[in-house]
Amino acid sequence: MTDETSGAPAPHAPAVKGAVAVYRGATLFDGTGGPVRTSTSIVIDGPVIRAVGDDAVIAGTLPADAQVFDLDGRFVIPGLIDAHQHIATPPDRPVAEAVLRRLVHSGVTAIRDMADDLRQVGDLARATLVGEIPGPDIRYAALMAGPGFFDDPRTHQVSQGETPGAVPWMQAVTKDTDLRIAVALARGTHASAIKVYADLDHATVAAVIAEAHRQGIPVWAHATVFPASPGQIVEAGADSVSHVTLLAFEGTDEPLTSYKTKPKVDHERFAAGDDPRVEELFALMRRRGTVLDATAGMWASEALAGEGPEDAARAAANTELAAVLTAQAHRAGVEIATGTDYETDPGDPFPALYEELEFLVRRCGMSPAQVLRSATLIGARSAGAEDVMGSVEAGKLANFVVLEDDPLRDIAHLRSVTLTVKRGRRFERRDFDGTAPGAGRPEGAQGPGSEEPAVTHPVAVTHPLDVSRPAESTHSVEETR
Repeated sequence: MTDETSGAPAPHAPAVKGAVAVYRGATLFDGTGGPVRTSTSIVIDGPVIRAVGDDAVIAGTLPADAQVFDLDGRFVIPGLIDAHQHIATPPDRPVAEAVLRRLVHSGVTAIRDMADDLRQVGDLARATLVGEIPGPDIRYAALMAGPGFFDDPRTHQVSQGETPGAVPWMQAVTKDTDLRIAVALARGTHASAIKVYADLDHATVAAVIAEAHRQGIPVWAHATVFPASPGQIVEAGADSVSHVTLLAFEGTDEPLTSYKTKPKVDHERFAAGDDPRVEELFALMRRRGTVLDATAGMWASEALAGEGPEDAARAAANTELAAVLTAQAHRAGVEIATGTDYETDPGDPFPALYEELEFLVRRCGMSPAQVLRSATLIGARSAGAEDVMGSVEAGKLANFVVLEDDPLRDIAHLRSVTLTVKRGRRFERRDFDGTAPGAGRPEGAQGPGSEEPAVTHPVAVTHPLDVSRPAESTHSVEETR
């Protein structure tokens, strides 16, 4: 066709290959597990990191037209990953775009959307990828559950105009379902994974996971699927499980009949943080490499506070349960990703992910370095994207965050963010609407506020640098999305 246009403008598109930039003078936490490096340069070629190394060594290898940004010792961490988001339940494009915009300006360069109306989520994922709107990369799941789940009002919200349970992104599964077709339909939504949710027995869960893996797509599961137990889900090969409080159903003496008829949890059983049945489960998760999307701080949030003393008591009990079980999982060596499953108020300058990271440090016995690893490399692993994101290394996407203050000293220093680089594109914090210079910085934080790294003149080249390689508002005691 001769009248084709290039489509909508893409002011936030990834940097173009061949446009070389260097961020020098970084104090780098690269997410690989190595020590923090000072006087470090990060060289990017378009959307990809070309090299990471000592300032003096890198300086002699840059092309003459490289754009150079002096970080003057500022802290750099890999782009953060929220492993549990819902941005289209129900679909509301302006609200979703506002959430995505705040996320990327707060250092979040990728999220896992854990089942939504994928008609909208797919377009949002495309729009953030090509740069029509600002936002993190979105890796999303198509949901499978038993037929009894599909009278849940949320399934109607995300299937408007269609029949819940009978669409490719939201499928009712029985023992008679042709799973080859069901998984193929889910893959046809361009989903990154299948989410196994509720009302499926162990044999059906195992069959879904086996077929999904045969077709090359991972499975993200609720930690209890009812009647399938946590141990059965892990044994069946789920790649990640969500909601640490659901692990409390491992070893219960009461039947796990259905999602709607959950037995009560004996909170006292877990109070000491050494329950032997859960310890066995965590050992199995460690052996199988199952990632725990804990959503540990969710019940401590205002979003789930509810109303009245009964709601407050329920939230407090679940908060304590989440803290104890997450701490036990961490001690057992389970890999923990940082998901939220809620968002802060639209007027809050920072996203819920910051609250989750602080909860993991303050309540779950994790150090800031361990939490940052969870929010970066383990988050990428949970999303099936560890090969391209999660650490600042040559060959991976140019996703990183510049901070004024040291997050290893205090995880609250994430609020000193001044710049996010996502696929090589710069997102200045000062450009985020409603955020004044220095707003949201932790009390006592040092540094020059929102002053941005200075751009210096291109440097001379001595050798060419080779490119290494290119919802609902109420929840029951254990009910989460």
